[in-house]
Amino acid sequence: MNENGETIVPFQPEDEVNPEEPPCGKDSFNVDGVNKRTKKEQLKGTNNSSEVLQIPQDERIKETNISPYQPHPPSLPKPPTVGKGSRNISFEEKLRRRRLRSSQESLTDPAETGSSTDSLREDATPALSSALELKNGQISGRGNFDQAAGESPPFRERCSSLPEADKHPRGQSRLAEQLAKPSRIILSPLHATGAFPPVEYNVASMSLRTTNRIDRDCLDYGKRGLTERLHRNFSDSRLLETMVSDSASVNSMKSTFSALNPIRPKDVRNRSFLEGSVLGNGALLGPEELDRYFPDRHVGIYVATWNMQGEKGLPNNLDDLLLPTDTEFAQDFYIIGVQEGCPDRREWEIRLQETLGPYYVMLYAAAHGVLYLTVFIRRDLIWFCSEVEHATVTTRIISQIKTKGAVGIGFTFFGTSFLFITSHFTSGDSKVYERILDYNKIIEALALPRCLPDTNPYRSTASDVTTRFDEVFWFGDFNFRLSKDRGGIEAILNQHIREDMGPLLQHDQLCKEMKDGSIFKGFQEAPIHFPPTYKFDIGCDIYDSTSKQRTPSYTDRILYRNRQADDIKVVKYTSCSSIKTSDHRPVIGMFQVKIRPGRDNIPLGAGQFDRPVYLEGIKRRITRELKRREAVMKNQSNSTVCSIS
Repeated sequence: MNENGETIVPFQPEDEVNPEEPPCGKDSFNVDGVNKRTKKEQLKGTNNSSEVLQIPQDERIKETNISPYQPHPPSLPKPPTVGKGSRNISFEEKLRRRRLRSSQESLTDPAETGSSTDSLREDATPALSSALELKNGQISGRGNFDQAAGESPPFRERCSSLPEADKHPRGQSRLAEQLAKPSRIILSPLHATGAFPPVEYNVASMSLRTTNRIDRDCLDYGKRGLTERLHRNFSDSRLLETMVSDSASVNSMKSTFSALNPIRPKDVRNRSFLEGSVLGNGALLGPEELDRYFPDRHVGIYVATWNMQGEKGLPNNLDDLLLPTDTEFAQDFYIIGVQEGCPDRREWEIRLQETLGPYYVMLYAAAHGVLYLTVFIRRDLIWFCSEVEHATVTTRIISQIKTKGAVGIGFTFFGTSFLFITSHFTSGDSKVYERILDYNKIIEALALPRCLPDTNPYRSTASDVTTRFDEVFWFGDFNFRLSKDRGGIEAILNQHIREDMGPLLQHDQLCKEMKDGSIFKGFQEAPIHFPPTYKFDIGCDIYDSTSKQRTPSYTDRILYRNRQADDIKVVKYTSCSSIKTSDHRPVIGMFQVKIRPGRDNIPLGAGQFDRPVYLEGIKRRITRELKRREAVMKNQSNSTVCSIS
């Protein structure tokens, strides 16, 4: 005790204090106890966060080592830091600046938003405990808090998402929440005001094609495990959080998640396609597989016929011939017949493959002289085709001359047999009888089928090849003319342009002979709404302007026949007026054909197609696309350059 009556507490290091004997009385200030409590509170607050600002060791020792000769309040702790100059910054100022800098970085970097918010939330308790300083029962850091409140961004006031328990821990004042404002902006969820619009192209749509069909044996695949499959397909969890899991979205995404039908191991073990050769149950060509790929049991067929006039140069673009823009979907089969074809038949096939692209493969191609017949099929349907057979017939007296005649291709798809014939009959305005003879010779001499079983032998006749198949398409240059003079035909064309060509077809030789039953027995033709396709001046839409003045005629036709009534429905029948490299205009037809399930008693093609043609066609397609892009980029670069002369 000194002369003023105050008790002097001698200084004693921490490691020399006797734990059994207290160093001072009840009212004395225990430095060691205060230091230990401060450490415990700091460790408790920084247990889950590595970003809390630590006080330097030298400053802590300086602050805790109190001179024993100075008087101290009996129960009030000393502030942790004392400013010594203008450059010294208080602890709460350092902490506030550090949090403000972290929150600004988290706002600029969206990827760090979560971590910054979590660290601020964890640091809220220790920050408040160290920032509040008690002196004579009042808050000594009021000035600093007011400064922090004035400098904090206004949006932090509006965007706080912490609960009330975290905002005011241990009953602290609201002045402390200015340092613990989170930087993450959370918006309220959006709710639909009405029903979702109907999805036009969902998995149940009948207009979608084969790969969007869900197997009826695996319908429960879409009902279970949706969240699991979404997590598996979307590795980024942020994308999953933004997705709306409503029925409309799920239906619209099924074509993406179910591009291939799921197969269970037990189905792979139990299914044996060869066992279905008797009853058809479980067969590769049976009803189960047919319904999986074609729910409505209809297949789309595209037929094109064109007399090329033997031109060496092919059109630069065949898109208008095979892929018209006024159709909604591409077809499953493309059959192209050519008369007086170009000298390089292989080049013609590659050009067709280049136009159709990688979705189609050339199933088969046959030729008879300058008659070419090519069959393309969607590449995922080749497994359901039988082996393909072809036969040829010449109608010339000298068989070595193969300019007139026919070539036919036959195969079975599931349980329906198809026959495609392209032919070139005798030319001449008055040679109708010779053309009828050509027809009779072809149906008798065309030797098809060879090894393929007849799907309905009770309706077949040995003298007519067209009766031995379920669906028959016969197309080509039949050379039937209009029995009227040139002036009369042009007058009718001028009156009925773009209208029904009935008045013109009254003079058509083929229509007359079909009504009489002398040719194409059992065949039908769709209504004609296009002008005659023969004979044009090359490169223009003017009919023959030479001295011969040939009469315009419908020489190029597409006819069809089916065993069962209404098996074939016509979708489109028109001419392609944009291709003008020949004196004939191509004629195209689109059909919907009903198909039936089959049995595994036919020789399957096992996915065979012309691989060299496919590779060369795709290679040219890629090269053409690269050249087009290069030309576009070159034009763009040239347009930005200004030349001053």
